[in-house]
Amino acid sequence: MNGVRGEATATLAGAERRLCLTLGALAEIETALAIEGAAGLAERMRTLSARDLMVVLAALLRGGGEHALAGELGQAAVDPREAAEAVAKAFVAAAG
Repeated sequence: MNGVRGEATATLAGAERRLCLTLGALAEIETALAIEGAAGLAERMRTLSARDLMVVLAALLRGGGEHALAGELGQAAVDPREAAEAVAKAFVAAAG
């Protein structure tokens, strides 16, 4: 894990995974959720649906290089609480 890059790790689908809020991940999230900018993202993050959570998680996983899991989230055994915690960790790491 590279803390300087803002990477975070989380256990998802039974394995340790790397997540990162890259500019590409941010653009992917904004496009998928039809929002613009940090204010829009912050507002939307307060009321994420389960589908939105998976969209955000997939983008963060791709940002961390975890492309295989990101592409298979619909079939993966990811606990919703673990997903929410992983997303939160990634945003905290990006802010740090």
